[in-house]
Amino acid sequence: QRLQNSAYALIIGGALANMADRAYHGFVVDFFDFYWQQWHYPVFNVADIAICIGAALLAIDAIKNNEKKTEKAQ
Repeated sequence: QRLQNSAYALIIGGALANMADRAYHGFVVDFFDFYWQQWHYPVFNVADIAICIGAALLAIDAIKNNEKKTEKAQ
């Protein structure tokens, strides 16, 4: 369950970091702001990255566990 635990740790850590920003500054400090010519990518921070990676890891873990259950059923 290492993958699942890592995913939950990233999600909880990112949420706590955003909460700490809100408590201290009153808003979440965003600092990655990318432009490409006239296209503007949404602004995000490291806590947001951790939450997204954690969510992706949970999805990967769910897929892997589903494949294992399917193999055992056959």
